[in-house]
Amino acid sequence: MTADPGRRMPFSGLWALIASAVALAVLVAVAMVSTGAATAARSELFPSPTPTATVPAWLVAPSSAPTLAGATPLSASAPTPDPASLAKTLDDRLKPGTGSISAAVLDGATGRTLYSRQGGEPRVPASNLKLLTAAAALTTLGPDATLRTSAVRGSDPGTVVLVGGGDVMLGAAESQPDAVMGRAGMATLAAQTAAALTRAHDGAAPPAAVTVRLDDTLFTGPSINPGWAKEDVDAGEIAPLYSLALNAGRSAPGGAGPRPQDSAMDAANAFRAALAKALAASGVKVADGVERAAAPRGGAELASVESATVAEQAGYALRESDNYAAETLGRLASHAAGGPASNDGAVAALKAAAARILGSADGFQLSDACGLAIADRAAPLALAGLVRAMASGADLRLRAALDGLPVAALDGTLAGRFGGTTAGGAGVVRAKTGTLNTVTALSGYLVDTDGRLLVFSFVANDLDPGARAQAVSAVDAGAAALAGCGCRG
Repeated sequence: MTADPGRRMPFSGLWALIASAVALAVLVAVAMVSTGAATAARSELFPSPTPTATVPAWLVAPSSAPTLAGATPLSASAPTPDPASLAKTLDDRLKPGTGSISAAVLDGATGRTLYSRQGGEPRVPASNLKLLTAAAALTTLGPDATLRTSAVRGSDPGTVVLVGGGDVMLGAAESQPDAVMGRAGMATLAAQTAAALTRAHDGAAPPAAVTVRLDDTLFTGPSINPGWAKEDVDAGEIAPLYSLALNAGRSAPGGAGPRPQDSAMDAANAFRAALAKALAASGVKVADGVERAAAPRGGAELASVESATVAEQAGYALRESDNYAAETLGRLASHAAGGPASNDGAVAALKAAAARILGSADGFQLSDACGLAIADRAAPLALAGLVRAMASGADLRLRAALDGLPVAALDGTLAGRFGGTTAGGAGVVRAKTGTLNTVTALSGYLVDTDGRLLVFSFVANDLDPGARAQAVSAVDAGAAALAGCGCRG
């Protein structure tokens, strides 16, 4: 029978239960006393071992929050290098062998010039010019902007027009959401386009055949800058520029050597092949070949894919010193500002960015947006000023460029530098490199041993062709010394 929880125990029964409990407690106490006496006697002869914790220490919950180690804010009171001591340190190291090095060092916090060796003199900057290109793109397009590549219906039934929107980092395969190169994939765009084509549209049956056209009219003007040396074009340093391309105008991601001369058509052919594969199961044929044709005004979009952000693309251009990516960003900056997406437009956009960020564009004489043209000029003080603007936080859009600067001895174009006698700069110096036959340059920032943020620009010109090694060692030695000296007199 189940007890009724609502019934009370009789009073006499309660006293009986209490008496039994008391008797049991007495018996237990007696047993414990006698047992304890015996145990005490034995423990004098055979001490018990110290018990070990049954729970490992690493499993025990912490009683307080740990003290976090790692990056801490820079102290505003960190000592500033003494200009005289700094000058001696750098003058002893900035010796290129042939030619000459112009240089500038600024205090990151105040902008004060701590060192200048012909710092205001315009020099050939090589790829250090990409610092200005990145700044122009970030402040006109915005760091979070993306570039759209789309497929739209053509004027003729069954025509699909591939429209380039400035993404030259397309991939031929499916989109890779976590990648910069190949974030937008032609195979994904083709699959989405095929799905749209095979759906009923305004009651019309899907087309029996499809023809692909290419609209790459966003970029205007010459696709090759006349200021670029033919041997640089032939070597693959640059190629004709179009408003869409695979792999930053390379045959394969991270490739080297000669580039395709019609990267837009390569992208269109990859799209056409993927579309043919995607439509095969539906019995829809895709015509061979692709021809250029402008998309109809107001043409219905069938599908689209989005690039990596402008910040990510600018970071790639800086880290890998990719000329094709940089030139594209220059044209896009002009277009975003209302100008033409051409070389002339890019040059104007870069000058406008310099004036906006530095207060003057006088430190620059420009012929392109990547620094490949030997006619480009930039003063070290202007280049250092750009880096300081990126690091100061005055315009947060510029901060994204810092992530793209190579880390000494670690990645990008600095991966193989800052070893041996310059190892003191490894992991400390972050800077943009620049290289031409008679030029080497290094502009970036570091935190010295006293905790002071310093920005610098070292530009060597008029070097003997093929003899840059000593100049490269000199600018690396200058940056490493700057990181380690303190230089307080």
